[in-house]
Amino acid sequence: MKTIKKKIPKFKTVDEELKFWDNNDGTDYFNFKKLEKVSLPNLKPTTKMISLRLPESLLERLKTLANKNDVPYQSLIKILLSEKVNEEFKKVS
Repeated sequence: MKTIKKKIPKFKTVDEELKFWDNNDGTDYFNFKKLEKVSLPNLKPTTKMISLRLPESLLERLKTLANKNDVPYQSLIKILLSEKVNEEFKKVS
């Protein structure tokens, strides 16, 4: 097994660090067999705005449900959509 010998330099900018890692191999700096899993609970997933046409009656029903649950209707749509997608993935797995 390769011993880790190289020390990671201090970087002044993000661009400087990106250039460094573009030109250097991480295996010279890290022992990937001894890495620990890290949890980042406050990291927000990247989102993308989309346009979605819904029947007005469906949108009104969603808004009513959201109001009853005291959540924004867009958040409720994301929750319901996520639950349904997860259900469908479980069926095909």
